[in-house]
Amino acid sequence: MRIGLFSDTFPPEINGVAASVCTLYRELTAMGHEVHVFAPGTRATAREPRVHRIASMPLIFLKERRSMIINPTLLRRVNRYRFDVIHTHSEYLVGMLGRLAARMQGCVCLHTYHTIWEDYTYYVTHGVAEDRVRRLATKLSRIWCNHCDQILAPTEKIRALLLRYGVRTPIEIIPSGLDLARFHPRLHTPQQRLAARADCGVPPENPVILNIGRIAKEKNLDAVVRAMPAVLARAPQALLVIIGEGPAADALQSLAASLGVGGSILFPGPRPWADIDRYYAMGSVFVSASTSETQGLTYIEAMASGLCVVARADPCLEGVLRDGENGLLFTDEAALPDALCRALGPDGVALGLAAPQSVARFSQAAFARSVAHCYQQTLYRMTGLARWRPIR
Repeated sequence: MRIGLFSDTFPPEINGVAASVCTLYRELTAMGHEVHVFAPGTRATAREPRVHRIASMPLIFLKERRSMIINPTLLRRVNRYRFDVIHTHSEYLVGMLGRLAARMQGCVCLHTYHTIWEDYTYYVTHGVAEDRVRRLATKLSRIWCNHCDQILAPTEKIRALLLRYGVRTPIEIIPSGLDLARFHPRLHTPQQRLAARADCGVPPENPVILNIGRIAKEKNLDAVVRAMPAVLARAPQALLVIIGEGPAADALQSLAASLGVGGSILFPGPRPWADIDRYYAMGSVFVSASTSETQGLTYIEAMASGLCVVARADPCLEGVLRDGENGLLFTDEAALPDALCRALGPDGVALGLAAPQSVARFSQAAFARSVAHCYQQTLYRMTGLARWRPIR
């Protein structure tokens, strides 16, 4: 099949959507399909075969993300390729470009709903008319999905949300896949762990409570920072290391200073995606208080790295993180310090040992096979023709 993947984010940007699209591009290509990616880029972006970079500029509201620059020649550039399937991964400009190309070419259009947009309206409203804008985000999501031929949802949480929105298009649940092998704890030597710690300013002996990802309001990292005084009272050598960048970084540093724990919380900034497994390897515990995740890929990466994950209970973790078996869940902020202290002790070590095997089913190959099968089923449903042999 000739497949077009359209996304408003792609590596070197570090986020779950970019990682998912990159995985799909590489795995489908390895299966023998002709896969083209259309995504924002700059002149400095590294070139990859069939990855078409669109001129872009930083977003007004999210400076670390980029927005494509609209160009009248773009559609002609896309329509050089006659796609069998177009798969969009965002509801923004590049996603719109994919939708328009699918309509003009008459090919099937699938869409993965990666982001719960009603959780991100704050960046537009800053608290003004928040409810109205959240309703608008819900309506636009419904309209977008109902104009596609097939929707892919990473979890049951997203499927249920879209049904509540009024989406009538068929929805298939396909969890995103990861290159789990690169995270396995056996692959990282003590020297690599020490080098990652040194790069982040972490002494060799201190226990590390780790978070990797976007530093933003919806990630609820302020709850983790507020838990640190109680954690340090029982584990004074512990350090909270938050790797990433985002609009909430300055506010979190100010909060840490006001609580008197600024010296125990490090913000080393973002690290290259190609090396991110080494930074997971330096951790003792992984923590997240977010409730805005659609799948929680960083949780799976941390578990594959052999870390005990401490996370706020959320529907996206059902079937992934089982409390007391391969990680620890908490339901309210008051319980977070106890969960972190338990994770830093012998219980956390045992849970971390059990974690890698528990996430083995989220492999890249299984993900790509499921998506390719969904493409074929959608083509058959929409055209009535079985044009391609089933992929085994």
